[in-house]
Amino acid sequence: MSSSLSVPVSILMYHQVGRFNRPDKHRGIYCDVGRFRQQMAYLARFCQVISLADANEALFFNKPITGKRAVVLTFDDGCRNFAEYAWPIMKEHRFPVTMFLVADLIGKTTSWITDIPESDHAPLMDLATLRALKKEGVSFGSHTLNHVKLSECSFETARTEIFDSKKKLEDLLGDAVPDFCYPFGKYNQQAKDLVIKAGYKTALTCVRAEANYAPDPCELPRKAISYGDNMIGFWWKLYMKRKPKEAWVGQGSAQK
Repeated sequence: MSSSLSVPVSILMYHQVGRFNRPDKHRGIYCDVGRFRQQMAYLARFCQVISLADANEALFFNKPITGKRAVVLTFDDGCRNFAEYAWPIMKEHRFPVTMFLVADLIGKTTSWITDIPESDHAPLMDLATLRALKKEGVSFGSHTLNHVKLSECSFETARTEIFDSKKKLEDLLGDAVPDFCYPFGKYNQQAKDLVIKAGYKTALTCVRAEANYAPDPCELPRKAISYGDNMIGFWWKLYMKRKPKEAWVGQGSAQK
């Protein structure tokens, strides 16, 4: 494990929250708003929700954290339904959250999802909405410029996606962007090295495990919450999904 921390830390991964017809594909990117409300109520009662920055400090820099199981909330992509459905619920509980943005697609759609009709692509939040959310306490990180699979990119393309997205978001939002998220969970040693060189403090993967098992801040695992997760499934992921099943990039795996 990456830390002697006795409190388990789970980083949860969401994409879209709202009211959806039962999806035929990509169930992992949808969460019904009714179930999301139940999940947040559970966290408020039985866990402590902490920021990604505080989790990083606790896991790798010996910042004390005691008490209940700790949970970090993260959202990928920047879909418009976050502002309508998810954020009001989290704001009721005063939960911190980090949203990862696709810098060149702000105000556009989830066009990188190529195996669904174009009409099913979700709209992404525009800059005015993002700035308003920032004032209300939402933290933002980078999800590259174009939501690319970094493990399949040339060095030049990967560097541009990682470095330039950070600069663009910092210019647009007027604040530091210390956190990164690998799109599709696809990355390799080259991408990880570039993330570190770009100056990010953390980078999040799609490896399913407790964050306590991360080898370092740039390979943080997460637990995906999806459309089919009722409260039993949510509980199981929170408490029983502990150790990673795959190796980390830094420990010899080809990519994830």
